[in-house]
Amino acid sequence: MTLNESWLDEFPHAPGLCYLNHAAVAPWPRRATDAVSAFALENLRQGAQDYPRWSRTERQLRGQLQCLLNAPSSDDIALVKNTSEALSFVAQGLHWKAGDEVLISDQEFPSNRIPWEALSDQGVTVRSVSLGAQPEQALINAMTERTRLLSISSVQYGTGLRMNLQQLGAACRARGILFCVDAIQTLGAQPLDVQQIDCDFAMADGHKWLLGPEGLGVFYCHARVREQLKLTQHGWHMVEAMGDYDRSDWRPAASARRFEPGSPNTLAQQALSASLSLLLEVGPETVASELDKRIELLATQLSALPDVTILSDLSPERRSGIITFSVTGADLKPLHRKLMDAGVICALRGGGIRWSPHFYSSQSNLELAVSRLATLIGEARDNNASR
Repeated sequence: MTLNESWLDEFPHAPGLCYLNHAAVAPWPRRATDAVSAFALENLRQGAQDYPRWSRTERQLRGQLQCLLNAPSSDDIALVKNTSEALSFVAQGLHWKAGDEVLISDQEFPSNRIPWEALSDQGVTVRSVSLGAQPEQALINAMTERTRLLSISSVQYGTGLRMNLQQLGAACRARGILFCVDAIQTLGAQPLDVQQIDCDFAMADGHKWLLGPEGLGVFYCHARVREQLKLTQHGWHMVEAMGDYDRSDWRPAASARRFEPGSPNTLAQQALSASLSLLLEVGPETVASELDKRIELLATQLSALPDVTILSDLSPERRSGIITFSVTGADLKPLHRKLMDAGVICALRGGGIRWSPHFYSSQSNLELAVSRLATLIGEARDNNASR
């Protein structure tokens, strides 16, 4: 597994730290930290004297996100606080009728469940579908004449199961069902083409695989459905004639900026744009290929450990940047705590311990994480034997 040294230079982690938690909150690359530092210093010395340049960063960020999503236009891109906000824009924006149905999977993170369940007072039913051995077919089989919208995570957060979004998009289009994709566990890790999957909505936070800060995310809204969403927030930034403060009349922007009511998060924009410049510099295909190599390495080494069972589906069409495993006879909560104490930063998800490296993670660092896990498993086995 080759490694470009410039990638490591972007992530000068503390010695001995094994960061395997990009599916939760990722560390920033050096360039994002530098961008924020320079922005803070600029504010200290001159305030908003150069605000027009900040606006250029905002436009640049829209273009970067358009590129990563392969959206038809940057007009399809809204900058939002997080995935939950974007999902709520869809849930609260559509005109629902009593009896309408939303389909989700039984593995969704609460962000892609609660906004839909909150529609119960409008007579909307949420059906959670067990994915089983044929996830897409299970969802398609569950579609009925009442199904108004399918909302699915591109990758399930617990086990890392990757969905065939193109198949689901085609099924939704054939049935007149709206297609919403929570892309937070894909965008920045693997290519995602909103045109190819033919989705109506897609959203993601910046703080996972995109290597950016919390508090800034993306909402893709297809032009064909943009005006179907009733606006639930209003302000100076979402109007068509933004900047013309003397006008008494107003109308929402034709672009997805209509979902951005007030002042932008200029600080986070500096960081996220810098992080995306790295991902685009490396190239989405290279990022995905390098990440896949690291998942393969971890799968090989974890499989060689006694009592370790990999819970993730690692077939090529299902594999993502997440590998989740359990340890026979082990209480996973204390084991996870000990891994964290040992500098292996990871999460307890999907019925096991979830590891999520990124494209820059070095082989030696991944091997160190496996070695520390092996040591902890051995210590637990020795303790049990001595009782």
